[in-house]
Amino acid sequence: MDYREYQEYREYFEKLIETKELKELKEVLEEINVVDLAEIIEDMEDKTMLMVFRLIPKLQGSEVFSYMETYNQLRIINSITDLELKGIIDELDFDDRIDIIDEMPANVVTKVLAQSTPEERKLINEFLRYPEDSAGSMMTIEYVRLKPEMTVQDAMEYIKKTGMDKETIYTCYVENEYKMLLGFVSLRTIVVSDADLFIRDIMEEDVMFVTTTDDRELVAEQFMKYGYIALPVVDLEHRLCGIITFDDIMDVVEEEATEDFHKMAAINPSDDEYLSQTPWQLAKNRIPWLLILMVSATLTSGIIDNFSYIISQYLILTMFIPMITDTGGNTGSQSSTIIIRAMATGEVTLSDVFRVMFKEMGVGLIVGLVLALVNFGRMMIFTDAGLVISGLVSFTVLITVVLSKLLGAALPMLAKRVHIDPAIMASALITTIIDSLVLVIYFLLAGWLLPLGGA
Repeated sequence: MDYREYQEYREYFEKLIETKELKELKEVLEEINVVDLAEIIEDMEDKTMLMVFRLIPKLQGSEVFSYMETYNQLRIINSITDLELKGIIDELDFDDRIDIIDEMPANVVTKVLAQSTPEERKLINEFLRYPEDSAGSMMTIEYVRLKPEMTVQDAMEYIKKTGMDKETIYTCYVENEYKMLLGFVSLRTIVVSDADLFIRDIMEEDVMFVTTTDDRELVAEQFMKYGYIALPVVDLEHRLCGIITFDDIMDVVEEEATEDFHKMAAINPSDDEYLSQTPWQLAKNRIPWLLILMVSATLTSGIIDNFSYIISQYLILTMFIPMITDTGGNTGSQSSTIIIRAMATGEVTLSDVFRVMFKEMGVGLIVGLVLALVNFGRMMIFTDAGLVISGLVSFTVLITVVLSKLLGAALPMLAKRVHIDPAIMASALITTIIDSLVLVIYFLLAGWLLPLGGA
């Protein structure tokens, strides 16, 4: 749904509510995609959102609820009755129920658990014991289990009987009487096979799986590498515990990308949503890195002070400091961002370090020469800097670009090597490091190329 459609629906809803044409509003709500509907009602005032939500049919309402942000789910839960909450919870997929419980405050968790059966509470408590970022915490138990001794006809009848309650039926998993994972079989294979064949005769035994304790980033890598729509999750004894579906991994990828963006912007990552955080919480995540960067930036002033004897004789040099440092920071950020992304997707590994450095040096020389030549021409035409200073500044730009490209590629890989998140070595931190280095180079070159009257 684009912004114009969103606005049209919002205005139409408001008009129907104002004129009390609730029957027509209910009919319209039934026709809208649940994802779009969640987006539309989330921006409404509490009272209006609750009224519209209550007009949505029960089954559709649970789906809409599952697509809402945690902050807005909480707004709904705090405004509805226990009976209405039970209706929503009963229709949610098990993994969505776990996600809600895991993210809600304790009083809401108690409220949700109170609406669950003893068996459901036992399962929920088992899932909540898995580490937060593990495969076990992400999996769902709603999948199709088949036995090897089943015939294709038996399997089809079982899928028809239970398939509506499963997360996916396109891949069915085969397990023995002890719940040990034996293999998998696709729905396509079942449909096209003879009815009297046994599942053990058509199943694939070479099955990729993850364990309950595997980190979710590893799970995401497996999905991206093999292109599966679901992966089985087993325990340490190879018993099938659940499956993880592609839509759950998309959420993980989004969260990891958000975390990397925060780190690249020098902000401590937070699992809480923006609107649910107070100004103090937001500030607390930003202050530490800002303090570090501010203190580290004093290196720059120290360098300038150390070379004050050059600046006092050639004040014009200060005019070009912002341009040189900005160029270094920008080119370094480009390289670091590309390398961090390449490492995240598996395109680049630590063993590729020399290839990466050689490639970035080539890029730096090409880019640096272009920028240096353009800058030299600009200074000669539009400034009174003269030939020597124009050459000095332009040569510094060339060195700055090459050095920035190399550092921008090397520092994230170094961080990975010492088990630090490479995203930290991006943008703000790279800029601070490069600023100090290029200023030293700039003034050393100035001291070498320009005649000085004495220190």
